[in-house]
Order: sequence, then structure tokens, then C-alpha cells
Amino acid sequence: MLEKLRIGRFSSSYKTRNAAELAREKKVPTIGVTVLFLDDSINTFTVEKRAKGGDLLGQVFDHLELFEKDYFGLQYIQQPGDVVRWLDPNKPLRKQWDSAKGDSNTPFLFRVKFYVTDPSRLQEEYTRYQFYLQIKRDIFQGKLTCPLNTACLLASYTVQSELGDYNPLEHLNGYLSPLRLLAEQTEEAERRISELHKLHRGQLPADAEYNYLEHAKKLYMYGVDLHKAVDSTGKEISLGVTSVGLVVFQNNVRMNVFSWSKMVKISFKRKEFFIQLRREPSESYDTLLGFGMGTHKNAKSLWKSCVEHHSFFRLERPNRLPRFLPLSLGSKFYYSGRTELQAVQESKQRGKISRIFTRSPSKRILTHCTSKQNGSDSNGKSTILSLTKSYRSHDNKIQSKQSDALPRKAWESQSDDSDGGFIERCAKSFEFPLSHSCDSSAPCNDDHTTGVDDNLITVRLVADEAGRFGFNVRGGVDLNLPVLVSRVAPHTPADRTNPRISQGDQVVMINGCDVSGMLHEQVVSLIRSSTDQSGELVLTVRPCVTVNSVCDYTEEEPMYQYVPDAPEYPLTGDALFSQSLLLLSDGLASGALLSQYEQLYRKNSDLAITEAKKTENLAKNRYRDISPYDCTRVVLIKSESGDYINANYVNMEIPEGGVNRYIATQGPLSTTTTDFWRMVQQESSHLIVMLTTVMERGRPKCHQYWPLLGEELDMGNSFSVKCLSEEADETGSFVFRELVLCDKCSGENRLIQHMQYLAWPDHGVPSDPQLFLDFTEKVRAVRKKSLLEEIDLSLKHMRLMGSDRCGDSELPCGIGSEDGESPEELVLPPSTSIHQYMSAANPPVIIHCSAGIGRTGVLILMDTALALMDAREPVYPLDIVQGMRDQRACMVQNVSQYRFVCECICAAYVKIARSDAISKSEDS
Repeated sequence: MLEKLRIGRFSSSYKTRNAAELAREKKVPTIGVTVLFLDDSINTFTVEKRAKGGDLLGQVFDHLELFEKDYFGLQYIQQPGDVVRWLDPNKPLRKQWDSAKGDSNTPFLFRVKFYVTDPSRLQEEYTRYQFYLQIKRDIFQGKLTCPLNTACLLASYTVQSELGDYNPLEHLNGYLSPLRLLAEQTEEAERRISELHKLHRGQLPADAEYNYLEHAKKLYMYGVDLHKAVDSTGKEISLGVTSVGLVVFQNNVRMNVFSWSKMVKISFKRKEFFIQLRREPSESYDTLLGFGMGTHKNAKSLWKSCVEHHSFFRLERPNRLPRFLPLSLGSKFYYSGRTELQAVQESKQRGKISRIFTRSPSKRILTHCTSKQNGSDSNGKSTILSLTKSYRSHDNKIQSKQSDALPRKAWESQSDDSDGGFIERCAKSFEFPLSHSCDSSAPCNDDHTTGVDDNLITVRLVADEAGRFGFNVRGGVDLNLPVLVSRVAPHTPADRTNPRISQGDQVVMINGCDVSGMLHEQVVSLIRSSTDQSGELVLTVRPCVTVNSVCDYTEEEPMYQYVPDAPEYPLTGDALFSQSLLLLSDGLASGALLSQYEQLYRKNSDLAITEAKKTENLAKNRYRDISPYDCTRVVLIKSESGDYINANYVNMEIPEGGVNRYIATQGPLSTTTTDFWRMVQQESSHLIVMLTTVMERGRPKCHQYWPLLGEELDMGNSFSVKCLSEEADETGSFVFRELVLCDKCSGENRLIQHMQYLAWPDHGVPSDPQLFLDFTEKVRAVRKKSLLEEIDLSLKHMRLMGSDRCGDSELPCGIGSEDGESPEELVLPPSTSIHQYMSAANPPVIIHCSAGIGRTGVLILMDTALALMDAREPVYPLDIVQGMRDQRACMVQNVSQYRFVCECICAAYVKIARSDAISKSEDS
């Protein structure tokens, strides 16, 4: 064989090798890598020993045929108790995984790395299915905490995806018992899940999974990558990395949120992790927060998670480091994948791909028999087994729908919803066009007899096992409407009767009693009494009645609130009141109430904000993005620094109860303290409510604008404030102060009540809802007392004026004079706004936290709701929030605060209902 060839002065060589030599070179060392997937399936991949992590990821994605792969990754743990790591696609596999060296056999775990903020961003149904499996696993493992009501709702979507539509002939009592749906599954929970399952009629597996994700994303721990840490005081906390920033948790309660936009730098050194916050206009120093992570590995793991989440969710494209890195002692890690924006754009350009795949059924709970041959346990315990066959008797594969349409969202207006008791009542009106025609195919009950007399139909209904007839009524003499059938639920006695009762039918008689002169509550009570007595109901109805006033009827109704169902303690008064609280309770249970909140605008774009952006006023704002509307801002009259202060009038109207007036303002700065007290004097306020502490986690939240006990704060021009008393409650959560505002120029000495809530973290909620309710009641009591004292003082002042000006006249001259003109002393300056005129008769309560929007909005919402409940008026929290945001932007800052205050409203409702029930029992 020719080994080398030389030609003249040109030198080159060509080596030839036989087949054996080439075969020996091709024998590259390989290893088998095991991957555990979300459906508990296992697969082994063969990769070169010197391959990079990206090579293994590519094989995994090809195996799954996954196109939207940027959200996923592979997890591994090198040693028991070590931090969970993500496989780096740019590093060699042997440098990351000990199994490549033969040290362990721990498999890689295929998991969701970046939790999508909105499921609609996922274009592929298969991608949504993988997210569905991940979230279901997180809930079972306790990683994603979930209230029982929400857990039942999510489980009902799992049942709909696996079993299909509810069929009363196939799905008998206990049909959910074999399924492992909840970590702690009880009969009551299964009953709730079953009733919710009936509402999902018509939803394909893709629809149910999409709705599952829609509700799961509202959980406050959704998409949170938790890391254990300790704060500067040594308290154990958890730092959660999310799409919006870094969240601080203590005892599973969110204490603070640092958004990516507020962070300038993140770093770690040894066991410490640091974040540097952006300097606010009111600050003259940088804020650096440090957290102890226990080990260097933990600190670096948190830092890498922050880098990846910030790059994925915040950047348009990742920041690539130069090819030749400069000399640096720090970490050279950077995020090398695509961002969420790039992933979504690429998915939209590719278009949707129709594909069929097999869904894995949920694990089954099999109760063992006494026979050991069947794998039974002598103790009779239950074992959770994973089955490969679907629970559906007619199909062993749960397949994807081949449609390009987006899945139908949950709780849409549907005309085919099924029977249910634990139900969604979340919108203000549901007008479903149900058919009024008779269904010849509907099953006919022998117990039902019909007769026709002058276009009237008599129908006999027999209640089902739950004591329900399956229809709703509305109207009555008190509502100036005829009694009409407003809802008929499918697969109920009212739906199975022949002819079928339809929406819009007029109820003329119930059990032989004429209802034309009855109140709405009397009609409902008459129907309920039939359930309690014989279980039979005889209705005389006039089919298909059209009433002009029905179109304008705006009473809020649940989708299927069965007439026999009643609250534990029904309240007397307007039916809309009790109904609104039922809507609120079930809206919280389903999550729909929170979804509506998230769709509400934070600022009213039609209202101008110009004064706050003027150069001379910028330094008076504590935060750059929190500014008052021009139309509702408080205008200072006697302030030397100008007429601007970051405060808005917030007036909440209470029907037949006047107007509750508030001033929502930011926590005073050291430079705006005098302006704050001038506002208190100008608005004749007697009550200040403070919902923050002066410092929170090392950051100033409010300047101490009041003096210490026994001291006096002099603000110049004979204007000062004294502190007479200071007292904390027994729990240490509140502090109550009495202050005196002194103005020697006008001779005014006004007593000010100052109430401070200490146990309320910024961006968070109080740990004890009952303490918050108690504090709100104390605020209401002090406001009522202060208002009465102000009215009494005003009357005394008017009598003194009348005695001085008119002698012994009985009428004070302040009311008017003989020529019909007002006295000269009562003429207010022309710059006085309508709000200042109102303050003279109804002084506002001044409420502030730090920014004057989050905690401030929660208290105003709760106070307004309690006032509406006292007046037996319907309570719609979302409308209240909208009314507040039309007067000050961003009121009730986040969804956790909104959920908290809605839960407090429900708790107050139960308390009032029980009190009313006890009062009635004592009277009887």
C-alpha cells in the first residue's frame, strides 16, 4: 500500500487505512441515560460520553415530538439532600452528571422549567398537556399549595378529561372513588367534584386541560421556584423566583415582592445572596438586601435561577457573552436558550400542527381484598397503582381533537350545562337562549301528569335524591314582576318532565296556591316546603311568556342555584343582597372572581395625570409610577410649597346611607409632612388610619410624621402637633394614638385619632383575617363617634354665632339673613373645591399605607362592603374596586389582596347571618 507520496518541492501526504482501523476509530464510548417523564414513563437514551447536555435534550425533545421545547428541561440531583440542578445544554454531560462517571444511577427528570404566564401563549395542545401533567404533579407533591375548593374544581376538569361527559346511567354514586384526584380524598370532596363535573358537559379533553391551566395559573404559588433562606434577623424564609421577580415568603405567606424592574443587580458571594434595588426619587442612597442561603451551592443555584427567569420572561433576546471572555473571577454562566417572546413568535410562524397522542390516565386507588393472591394487604390498606388502560369503557385511548380552534374557556355561557349544586355564580347576568320546544325524545316519568286549561299547563314534579327540582324562579310583587322560570338545569326532574318546563314560563300556581300576589321570598319558601313535606311539587304554568320588563331586569343570578338550596343562615331583606354574597362565595371557590379582577384596568386612561408630572412636584411623589388623577386630587389652599400633594378624594356612595368619604394618600415624606398636616386641617378630618410601619425590611415606607408621646412637632408658622396618648392592643397588631393639631393663627385645637396597623406586610395580606375585621370595625366605630362629635360641635358653634349676632333670636344668623344673603363670615374663598364644601359636613377619613393604593384600597373596600351589608344592599367587590380606581389609580394592588378582602367579606356575611338567626330564635 502506498503510505506517502512526494512530488518535487511540493510536499503532501495521504494516509490510507484499512477497514479494521476505521472501525476501531468509530467505536466512541457511549453511555445510557434514563429519563423519567411527566406521565411516569421511562426511556433510556444512548449518548456519547463526551456529549454535551444539549445533545441529550435534543434526543428527549425528538422522542416526545415536542416543538415548544423552550419551557422544559431536565432535572437531576447528584447526591441525596443536594440542590436540584437543571441540565446545562452548553456543558459536557460528564461534568454535570455523576452517572456519566459511574457514581450513581439516578435518572433525569423531565420537568417544566419556565411556567407560562398565560396558557393561551401555548400554541400546541400537546404542550398544554405536558403543563397539565406538571401542575397536577406539583399539587399532589405539595409543591403547589391549593385550597380545597380550587382543588375540587381542578379535579373536576381531570375527571372531564378522562371520563368525558357526566352520564347518570354510567357514573353512579362512588364512581370517583377509584380515581386518585386529591392528596386527601374524602366523600365530601368527591361529591363536590362530581357536581362540578356535571357542569363541564361538552368539553373535550383539550378543553378541560386548558381550563385546568386557566384556573391553576391563579394560584399564588404557581410558577414559583422556591429556595430556602434566612433574612438579616435570622428568621427562616423562602425566596421564590417567578416570571415577575423575586418573592419573599414566610410561613407560606407572601411578605414582599421585588419585581425585575426594581432590581438593578443580583449577585452572590460565598453563602450570601444579594439584590440591589433601584433608587427611588425620594431616596439618596442605594438599598442592598442580603439573604443567607446556607451553602455556596444554594446561593449559586438561586442566582442562576434568577438569571434564567429574568432572561426568559423579560428580554426580547438573550444577552450573549463575547466569544473570548475577559479575565474575570466571577461566574461565566449565562442563559443560552430562547426567550418567551422568541418562542411565542416562532410558534405562531410555524402554525398549529394537528396530531393524535395518547393521554395517560390518573392513578387508581384499588382497595385490596383479603386474598393475598390479588396483591392484597392483610391490613386492608389501599394501594395506588398506575394503569395503562383508560377508565373509559368505550375507548382505551383518550385522543386529541383535531381542530385549530382555541379550547372553550371555563364558565362560558352554555345552554347545555348539567345538574350541579356546588356551582359557579360569577357574572352579573346569564341569559341563556334555552329551547322552549317539547323534546319528544326526553324520557317521560309516569309520575308526571299534565293537563291544559286556557293555555295553562299543570306539571307534577318529584324531587331527586338531593331534594332538588332543578329550576329557578324570579319575580314577585316586591320586584314588580310576574313569577317566571329563570333557569332549568339539564338532567333534572324539571328537565325530564313532558312537556318540559322552559325558561320564561310563567308560574301561576304552586300546589294550588295563587302566586300572583306573593313576594319573591314567599314563592321560594312555598317551593322549599314541598321538598320538606312530600317531595312533590304541582305547578300550573303559562308557557313562553314574554314580558317587556324582563329585558331590563338586571338582578344578578347564579347559573344554577337550585331553589331548595339555601344559605346556612338566610338573611332577611333585599333578595339581591343574599344572592350577591352567594355569587361572591362561589366565585372565590371557582377562581372566576379573581379572573375578572385581573381583567380590570388598573388606571382609567380617560382621566388625566399632569400635575404629578410637573418638575416642581416630582420630588413630592414617593414612587414614580403612583400619581393622583387631576380631577380628584386634593388641592392644598394654605400651603407655602404649592397646592400639590399625592392624595385623592375617594367617595363611596351607600344607597340610603349617604356617602363614605375618604382621602387615599401616600405615606408622607420628610419634605411633605407639613403639607400632610395642612391637608388634615383643611379637610376638617378627625381620623387618620395608617396601614404600614415606618420601615419594612430595611426600606423606608413612611416618614414618622407624628411626635413621640408627650412631645410636640413644630412645623413653623405657629403650626404644631402634640401626642397626648399612645396605646397598643393586647395582640400588638395595632397602635392607637390621640394627637392634637394646634394652629395658633386661627386658634384651632383639633383632636385627631391616629390608628396604625402594624402586622400588614407591603404587597401582602394580614396573617389573621379576624384581626383585620376587628380593626375595620374599630375604624368604623371611631369614624362614627368623630362624626357625631363634629356635628355636635358645629351646632354649638352656630348657636354661639347666633347669640352674638342676633341677641336672643332662636334662629342662628348663620342660616340666613333678612335679605336672603349669607353672612360675610361664612363666605369661603373662591378657590375652595366642592370636596372642601363637603368636608365641612362630612369630614373624610384619611387613609394611607406606603404608596396609598394597595393596603389603602383593601381597607376602603372592606369598609364599604360592611356599610352595604348593614344597609342590606348587594355587595359586588369588583364594582367597588372599579369605582375606587376611577378616583385613584391602582387601588387594591394585586390579586392576593383582592382574594383576601373577598374572603373577609364572606366571613363577615356569615357572622351577620348567624347573629340574625340567633336574634330570630330568641324572639320566637
